Amino acid sequence: MTLPHALKRIRLHLARSKEFPSGSARHGYEFVAPLDAKGHIDPKLWQQHRDHCGVRRFWNGADEQFGRLVHKPGGAEHARWVFDYDASRTDDDESGYRFGTHVFLPGEYVSIRDDANEVHTFQVKSVEPAA
Repeated sequence: MTLPHALKRIRLHLARSKEFPSGSARHGYEFVAPLDAKGHIDPKLWQQHRDHCGVRRFWNGADEQFGRLVHKPGGAEHARWVFDYDASRTDDDESGYRFGTHVFLPGEYVSIRDDANEVHTFQVKSVEPAA
């Protein structure tokens, strides 16, 4: 099966922080999402291809986690994108802060609230065809 050109593999690395003054390539995410021409996640294309929108979380020293990119309901203002690692639970979800309005282009920054309710900032390192 050929994946649509709009599906992109996005790699995020932990941005500079007090704990990691230079950031960290050993802490981050790699996920697949459909992006429009401006680099925003396209919810309509996600609906059509959600089975291909996976995520891999890598965190130095911890086992990798694998899940799905999920669009939670709530209308244009309150809908949110989350990384869901177990569909039978909600306490493991990690939500992207304003993922619906962020641009996913190399060099841009995004924030993710982890399952411990801590917010971390990440830099988009690469955006490539998901093929």
